[in-house]
This record gives sequence, structure tokens and C-alpha cells, in this order.
Amino acid sequence: MDILKNRFRTKQSFESKFQTDLDSINKAHHHITYRGISMLKCPFDLVSYQMIVSEVKPDLIIEIGTNKGGSALYFADLLKAIGNGKIHSIDLKQTGLVDEVLNCSNIKLFEGGWQNYAPSEADGFNRILIIDDGSHTYDDVKLAFDKFNHLVSKGSYYIIEDGILDQLNINKKKFKGGPVKAVKEILSQYDQFTVDQKWINFFGQNATFNIMGYLKRKL
Repeated sequence: MDILKNRFRTKQSFESKFQTDLDSINKAHHHITYRGISMLKCPFDLVSYQMIVSEVKPDLIIEIGTNKGGSALYFADLLKAIGNGKIHSIDLKQTGLVDEVLNCSNIKLFEGGWQNYAPSEADGFNRILIIDDGSHTYDDVKLAFDKFNHLVSKGSYYIIEDGILDQLNINKKKFKGGPVKAVKEILSQYDQFTVDQKWINFFGQNATFNIMGYLKRKL
């Protein structure tokens, strides 16, 4: 009888309804690593990124915000998997990076922030994708887009990360309206870009940290 009771309890535990919430996902994403290196990405967006890279096949990804370099290495490996492509990863200072990032053949690191990255660095590349995971302040997001959006190829993306900050209610004053405010202005000023709802809602409505952030160039 005891054996049957234990089996019943075990079955109940396995049949418990799946539960999670935004706060728990946010806490977990701070601990995500790639090849042992920190990369602060929502797991839903990580999956979307590998599909986007496979679909767009960029020969250059410009990443604003290197941090520890885990995402740069992730994108570099995705580009190797499709057989071609480099990543230009930009931050204010490139410190504390491990050898796997520093010595990766298709990662080129830039210091001085997006303000110091010259668009001419992208000369010679044919299909460009840009990911802004920088300061997330309204000013930086909007000004960086104004500077670099023309580099994005038709059918490719300018991805603005972490619009989820609004829903997390994190330091709204610090971000001065943040990514979502910037995206709303971008959409009103740049007809050639549209929000790709496929990636916004792929795992369910707004199941992404990049709320309104998957901007696809249509013209």
C-alpha cells in the first residue's frame, strides 16, 4: 500500500501544472551562460535569434553592448554554422573578456561605445543585422538607430532589446522612457521599418524581452 501511495504522489508531482512568471524569468536570465560565459538574454529570444540568423544569413552582425562577451560568442558560432559572417561587438571598454572571446576568429571588438563606431567599418558587407543591447536609455537607443539604421539590409533586422523594462517597472527615470519610447518614435519617422510580430509573439503574446524590438527593414 505504501508503494502505491508513493507512486501516486510521484505521479502527482510530475503532472503539476507548468508555472512561471516574468519575475522568475528575469532573475534566471541574469545567470544564463554560453560556453561558460555570461550572456544576459531571455531564453525565448535566444531561440528566436538562431532562427533569425538562419533566415537572414547576415555576413555582419553589429552588436551594441558586449558585456562579458557571451552573446558575441553565441552569434559568432551561429555565423560559423551558416558558413560565413563576422560580428562587430561594441562597448565602452572591452575588459574582463576571456580568451574564447578575444581569440575568436570572427569577432572584432570595438571600444568607445556606439558613438565611436564608424559606419564605414561595415563597408564591404552585403547583408547586415544590428542588435542594440546597450544602455537601453531612450536617448542612446534613438540616436544609435538614427546613426546606423541605413546599414540594415532589406529583409534584415535592427533589433532593439529589453523593451520589457516597462513591464518590469525597473528604474523608469534612469532609462528616460527606454527602448519602447524610442521604438514608437522610430516607427513614426522611418516608414521603411516595421515591427515583425512573428518574433514578438512566437512563444505567445509579447513572450519576449524585446517588446516592439524586432524591427524589420521592408524597404
